[in-house]
Amino acid sequence: MPSTTTSELIQALGLQEHPEGGYYVVTDAREESIPSPFSESKSRQLATSIFYLLTQDRPYGVFHMNKSVTYHVLHHGRVEYTLICPGAPGSAPSIEKVIMGVNAAAGERRMLMVETNVWKRSSLLESEISLAVTAEEKDSLNCLITEVVVPGFDWEDHRYMTQKDLLDLFSGQEKEAVDFAPFLYGSGIVD
Repeated sequence: MPSTTTSELIQALGLQEHPEGGYYVVTDAREESIPSPFSESKSRQLATSIFYLLTQDRPYGVFHMNKSVTYHVLHHGRVEYTLICPGAPGSAPSIEKVIMGVNAAAGERRMLMVETNVWKRSSLLESEISLAVTAEEKDSLNCLITEVVVPGFDWEDHRYMTQKDLLDLFSGQEKEAVDFAPFLYGSGIVD
């Protein structure tokens, strides 16, 4: 694809607004079904995939969790993922920030696997958002990835983080909860 401007990508790939933030289109949904070990053996497609695009006008994704494993493969751009793994009862969760990009020497990754039952959110890098001033720079600021979900995605296996989930995760660590609260579904960040 010769052009990577946001407007051209949205049109060429047939992307639509994603309820989690950014844009997406389903690129594959396997016809074969299997019992999902993550969903009480309910039947799920073998795998599904989407293009997922974050842009200057929709630069954030909200915290959510999938029961299935999700592989993220970078096409171009840079994106930061915040991953929160719930800790054992009474202990703090682990928080990992991963930048997907092409600079391996700086620790950036071209592929990211997110395990089952891990909270995640995505965002363009704030430093890059602030540098995009002109209309042309803003239209060129984006990150395109493919997400592959195994077993396949089903809304029944998806969950948005609620205020209660956030407070339960960070019980006794209110500062962390405050930092993450703007990225809850319904907070207005993706509306």
